[in-house]
Amino acid sequence: MATEQSVATRERKRWKIDCREAKECVSSEQQTENKLTVPFRGHITGGLHPGRKLIIVGVVDHHPDRFYVALTCGQGTRGEPPHDVALEICVRFGGERQVLRRACVGGTWTDPDSAIPFFPFIKGQPFKMEVECQSGRFRVMVDAQKLFDFQHRVAPLHGVDTLWIKGSLTINKLG
Repeated sequence: MATEQSVATRERKRWKIDCREAKECVSSEQQTENKLTVPFRGHITGGLHPGRKLIIVGVVDHHPDRFYVALTCGQGTRGEPPHDVALEICVRFGGERQVLRRACVGGTWTDPDSAIPFFPFIKGQPFKMEVECQSGRFRVMVDAQKLFDFQHRVAPLHGVDTLWIKGSLTINKLG
């Protein structure tokens, strides 16, 4: 029974984003305020490589449930995530107050990592999240404080070319 449950939790899940609703951008230079609506889907020109950093400046909703940030290889189809997700971050509020992260390789989700030194997200407050692609890992900082490192599980990195954001937040700026 435990084996069946482990397999079930690692199978591909459906993302509840209607692709017609998700806004797209070609590059950060072409972004305008009206394109930063949630859910958001944006192309990362040239993909990721060590030294590249993505910056998300946003505000947590006043009554948040959770929000997601994902770096994927391609856009997927009809609300389905691509087979390879280099990093999915799920920020959960309420009694849980967790920052879960995991990857999906070839359609199979890894077990989530959950240990963090602090919970940086406050209802109704702004935040700045930086996701830096380093050699062998992603380093995620929130408000200039290291939150976690996440080892690369998807290769090649230049194939990681799409940023997804959805949930209980407002996006003010991407870089």
